[in-house]
Amino acid sequence: MEIQGSTFLVTGSNRGIGAAITAELADRGARVLAGRRTLDDAARGGASVTPVRMDLSSQASIDECCDALGAELGTVDALVNNAGAFSGGQLERQEIDSIYEVFQVNLAGLAHLTRRVLPLMLRRGSGKIVNHSSIVGYLHFPGVSTYAASKAGVSAFNECLRRELRGTGVSTLEIITGGVDTGMLRGAAEDFDGHMDSSGWQWMEPAEWAERIVDAIEADRRTLEPPGRSRIGKALAGAPSFVLDAVSSRGFSRR
Repeated sequence: MEIQGSTFLVTGSNRGIGAAITAELADRGARVLAGRRTLDDAARGGASVTPVRMDLSSQASIDECCDALGAELGTVDALVNNAGAFSGGQLERQEIDSIYEVFQVNLAGLAHLTRRVLPLMLRRGSGKIVNHSSIVGYLHFPGVSTYAASKAGVSAFNECLRRELRGTGVSTLEIITGGVDTGMLRGAAEDFDGHMDSSGWQWMEPAEWAERIVDAIEADRRTLEPPGRSRIGKALAGAPSFVLDAVSSRGFSRR
């Protein structure tokens, strides 16, 4: 799709990959509705970036935010479902509220927001839905049970939706993110209750990954897979389970 002159709604734009995607889109001439949970201290980031409240924490909040956008919701050419929450560690140590937040923000909220935007795209006969998944949605390692389950759900949602939308003029892109150097994910990866060794991960800067994401949107690609070791890791997801058992046992131990 054409980036310049198109309108993008990017969720989770306040930090990490979302902030980098917003900056990259703006640099290429897009108009960006930069979704954030709150608008406190929301920097504009240029004339083409408009901070908007987009809170995926509950069903009611999503509807309130969409209603507040009003007619602007109908101008969105591409929705980038980037916002995410993380809960890691052994399951019995994860907080129940954190588990619910992960599924609400990463999966239920993503589907709800897409449901609000999609009919407007279908009416126009054009649009793109970009869904942010993760390598752990394919590689099911210990220590990330709830996060991995939510991201596996995103991958399934994207693939089902892609088939539903065939011939409508609306397309999808699944982003499969590997090791991107954001404060949330690097910190979590380095300390899954002190039991997961992430020293062998291949880390990439958010700006570099954002550039690849926007390239994939522009090229109308169906999937963007991570580079390097993470891509090899995704290939291992189809291997017999004893292979992943052996790999994961090297970096994880219970206490």
